[in-house]
Amino acid sequence: MKRLFDLLISCFILILFSPIILITAILLRINIGKSIIFKQQRPGLNGRLFELYKFRTMSDARDENGELLPDHLRLSSFGQRVRKWSLDELPQLINVIRGDMSLIGPRPLLSEYLSLYNEEQAKRHLVKPGITGWAQVNGRNAITWEEKFKLDVWYVENRSFKLDLKILFLTIRKVLASDGISNYNHVTMPKFGEEPSENQSTTTSL
Repeated sequence: MKRLFDLLISCFILILFSPIILITAILLRINIGKSIIFKQQRPGLNGRLFELYKFRTMSDARDENGELLPDHLRLSSFGQRVRKWSLDELPQLINVIRGDMSLIGPRPLLSEYLSLYNEEQAKRHLVKPGITGWAQVNGRNAITWEEKFKLDVWYVENRSFKLDLKILFLTIRKVLASDGISNYNHVTMPKFGEEPSENQSTTTSL
């Protein structure tokens, strides 16, 4: 039932948002250049790697040594708007249709994190990763990694069709409110293991 739900809703959203997807692609092409699709290997169900798709919101601007500039310097004002409305996530509907992802589930993180998880945190890979999930509607990027993993594992242990519908509804509300996009002084989240000190706020929102 979950797979059928994923396919029906993903196809419906792709058709409904096709004009927005096309316009976003054209404007990104104008703003950041030729490569507008970000592709990266991410771990999915049982840690199996798949190629994740997103709209690219950052340029490839580099310093005099050829090193990429910090994220906040490469993120254009239009890229910020794309992230604000979560339009950069729309290409992941293709991942859902292909079966790599689900609409609802723990977000697919970097493959380099696999070796850093403890036994409890690794449970997040017992289900397919999702475009949105329980952690996203309970803080998104404005919570710590520890909190995020606890919410992911809670979802894995309590998942149901009713809960998925609730998360989908709450996601729409979160996107409209542009809530929890960034964490501290980072564009999105600091890398796992690089969180700020305890005396910094752990709940910021835009």
